[in-house]
Amino acid sequence: MKLYGSQTSPYVRRIRLLLAATAHEFINLNIFAGPDRETLASLNPTLRIPMLDDKGRVIFDSGVIYRYLAPQLGIAPLSWYKENQLTLINAVSDSLVMLLQCSRSGFDTNDDKLFFNLQRERVATSLYVLERQAANAEFANWDYIAMALYSLVDWTLFRDLMQLDDYPALLAFCLENKTKPMVADSDPRLG
Repeated sequence: MKLYGSQTSPYVRRIRLLLAATAHEFINLNIFAGPDRETLASLNPTLRIPMLDDKGRVIFDSGVIYRYLAPQLGIAPLSWYKENQLTLINAVSDSLVMLLQCSRSGFDTNDDKLFFNLQRERVATSLYVLERQAANAEFANWDYIAMALYSLVDWTLFRDLMQLDDYPALLAFCLENKTKPMVADSDPRLG
């Protein structure tokens, strides 16, 4: 089993955390240029990471990879409530990735523009709910949802995308899980 991705991607990290006790090869790609970009394009027409190659079967997207791996790992399907939590995490992740890409492309993401306003609003409303859920210890089990949340919060801190002082439960959650398997090895700061 081969997992293709980058050390800095929060989507890749959640799958690496999920596979912490499963034999696999992690292939760290520079997805923006050179031969790694060509490898990505040859395997995945969406040009996105992560992707998993399991004996020649290539699976795209962290959510699809999770659904593919869950039965193999003996993990029950997510409840609708857990699916909603994952949707919140993905909404924040997607919006922050888009804002980061826009910023790197030379746009001022603080401009009063519809696209930027919608992304910032989505981040704020979703983080508010995730903060309440973290305060209620809803992520106490180290499952895929907790791994995805950890990957998001730590990546947000790593990229310095926003101040998280207004989210003490999320910061505490991150601190509490720093010693979980594969967390240190998958740290985006190593990328």
